[in-house]
Amino acid sequence: MGFADKLRGQFIDIVEFLDDSRDTIVWRFPRQGNEIKNQAQLIVREGQVAVFESEGQIADVFGPGRYTLETQNLPILSTLKGWKYGFNSPFKAEVYFVATRQFTDFAWGTQHPITLRDSEFGMVRLRAFGTYALQVSDPSALLRQLVGTDSNFRTDEIGEFFRQNVISHLAPAIAQSGVPMLDLAANQQGLSAKLAPALSAELAEYGVTIPRFVIENISLPPEVEAALDKRTQMGVLGDLDQFTKFQTATAIGDAAKNPGGAGEGMGLGMGMAMGTQMAQSIQAANQATHQAAPQAAAGGPPPLPVTDELWYYAAGSAQAGPVTPEALAQQVAAGQVGRDTLVWKQGMAAWTAAGQVPQLAGLFTAPPPLPPTAAAPAPGA
Repeated sequence: MGFADKLRGQFIDIVEFLDDSRDTIVWRFPRQGNEIKNQAQLIVREGQVAVFESEGQIADVFGPGRYTLETQNLPILSTLKGWKYGFNSPFKAEVYFVATRQFTDFAWGTQHPITLRDSEFGMVRLRAFGTYALQVSDPSALLRQLVGTDSNFRTDEIGEFFRQNVISHLAPAIAQSGVPMLDLAANQQGLSAKLAPALSAELAEYGVTIPRFVIENISLPPEVEAALDKRTQMGVLGDLDQFTKFQTATAIGDAAKNPGGAGEGMGLGMGMAMGTQMAQSIQAANQATHQAAPQAAAGGPPPLPVTDELWYYAAGSAQAGPVTPEALAQQVAAGQVGRDTLVWKQGMAAWTAAGQVPQLAGLFTAPPPLPPTAAAPAPGA
């Protein structure tokens, strides 16, 4: 290699950047002490801008295209370098390639639950996660605020910083929306649309924007989700009394198929449960009857007085009655009930002959015979 070739090797003829990493936001062209040749070729591809910096000051910015570097397209750098009448020699400058495409692999999530006040459930704690896209809108501001002299600025260097900014805006956005907790899933897109411009305005000073923000899920603590599941089950079951009866009948049938041991214990338990339910049903029916009786009486005559002196008597080998004392007296007068007829009423220890019952003894006392009538005097006496 001759001296001229070595001399040409110290100069840079083409300045370009081919990104194959998919996560590089800013990349500094590796000049390594070499100088950029006058009228060198600058190639900026779609989704890139090239920023020239001289001695810590940002100079010219180039969008996509192919450029021949000379004083005509480097006006700011020419001023900084003091090139009044053009230049013919190589020059030194730092070139940063900034990606302007959207980076869609940013994820966010709440590290701790967000406490909010819900109109239906009161204080609730929510967790949420999702993704967002980041795009450079002002390369100069990005270099000044975040990149500095970093020669290879990647997405993982700013992911946590932007995640914190997202979370700080999420809670106020949900609280101000006024959407009930149970309706948040149906309003996730609306919340996302509100958060994207709010975040873009907040991050404008860093030279970036959020063109797309996605809420993938908003969830509750496990214990609250379990309570909601129980509430949902109750709504699906409907009438719990009918469901309990059905479950009891099913369990008894299963226990009958499995005799002995657990089957007998389960059958006993289910039988007791059914007995309790039947007793409750009878009690409820009796209460309904007693409540309905006064209402019926209010619209008609009062009920007949109830007496506890009702008699039963033996009619041959059968039992007759109950009858009132008046009716029993009529049976005695008609000869249907005699002294030896067995009778019984509540309070007596056993069936007893009617003639031996003090309350009935008077029914069998025959009247004394009529006194003799005085003889009538004979006619003409």
